[in-house]
Amino acid sequence: MKLVCGAYFNLWKVGAGFISIGMMTGAFGSHGLRNLQGITSDNIHAWETASSYAVYNGLAMMVLSLHPRFAGHRFAGPAIASGGLLFSGSIWCLVLGRDRLRAFGPVTPLGGMAMIAGYISLLL
Repeated sequence: MKLVCGAYFNLWKVGAGFISIGMMTGAFGSHGLRNLQGITSDNIHAWETASSYAVYNGLAMMVLSLHPRFAGHRFAGPAIASGGLLFSGSIWCLVLGRDRLRAFGPVTPLGGMAMIAGYISLLL
């Protein structure tokens, strides 16, 4: 079974990477993040959301890699992966950087739109 999407874009491996990162950041959010000075309950909730989305998108990419029709979709996998990275990554940067990394704020909705576009492309 071919697990390649586009130009050697391996959905299975990227999905496994997303799940790993989501689990690690989720664990850090549950244990280490609470000990940082200035972290609020809103910060922790945002961190948990970013970590959860990373795991969800990772699972979705792994499932997509097994589907005979969608494993080779040229847009969906890269859109979901890049959108997930922008979405979750920008939230993690915003939480850790607080006031220093405000520029990442507008990146979050762009990542969300890319993820949504990737999933919608599977409908078409």
